[in-house]
Amino acid sequence: MGKPLIFNIQKYSIHDGEGIRTTVFFKGCPLSCSWCHNPESQRFDKELLFHSDRCTGCGACSTVCARKAISMEGLSPPPETIPRLDRTLCRVCGACTTACPHSAREIAGKEYELPALIRELEKDRMFYERSGGGITLSGGEPLAQDMDYIEELARRLHAKGYSVDIDTCGCVPYEHIRRVLPYADTFLYDIKLFDSQAHRKYTGVDNGLILENLKALSADGGKIRLRLPLIDGVNATEKHLTDIILFLQDNTIRPNRIHLLKYHSTGSGKYARLDRLYDGTSMAEPDAGWLCRAQDLFRHSGFQNIQIGG
Repeated sequence: MGKPLIFNIQKYSIHDGEGIRTTVFFKGCPLSCSWCHNPESQRFDKELLFHSDRCTGCGACSTVCARKAISMEGLSPPPETIPRLDRTLCRVCGACTTACPHSAREIAGKEYELPALIRELEKDRMFYERSGGGITLSGGEPLAQDMDYIEELARRLHAKGYSVDIDTCGCVPYEHIRRVLPYADTFLYDIKLFDSQAHRKYTGVDNGLILENLKALSADGGKIRLRLPLIDGVNATEKHLTDIILFLQDNTIRPNRIHLLKYHSTGSGKYARLDRLYDGTSMAEPDAGWLCRAQDLFRHSGFQNIQIGG
């Protein structure tokens, strides 16, 4: 059994299922959404993040880097000196994170043995019991990880009486979904775009498998919360929503709840920490009036449990 990388364990989550939950964010995803607010979740390998606002230019990171992946550039003396990372040389050993006196560098991705992860999650047992909450497996994409690990994690949590939710983009072999189906209370299922060409443009992959898996999950009795990220300039259109409504009706898919999630650029600052560019020039938050009309469109089509937001 392999050990997937986890880049965050978020306590007191209130937007990832019912009640107060702890959300486990697994690293690695088959999609590369243009608006992704967790870009450190996309790749399956460990990555080094650099917080330039914390850096004083002391050069400690460069001194300890055995592979000479960090060099000092800019004016001297510090603090004008800026360390630069050559990611082709970096092996994410962590020496620079330990040496930095200001925590300007951190590693995204940590392995957990199953018992250790479960012990960490059980620290919040009191909140789950009092709020009707539990644990949500998210990402990245939890169902694109080592499925022996994910299935056993879900099975053990379920056996202990915890609510287990799976946050998924659905772009995985259906067998992966079937393996956790007996232990999952709810699937938080995303549809990013309905048009296949637009889906490929903005996420890097076709959406055929995602839609087929949604049909199969519904037919197998899975409890589904459908989550629709809506981005002005990308998919915040009546046609996009109408296509989804017709798809749900044609395939007799009745989600337990539908969430209309408005775009936000909260995670855009993370891209620079990974030496990536974030192009949000064509993306914006839909206005409140349009979201209310979108909500009414679903209600008038027979879907009553429609929520704006998480």
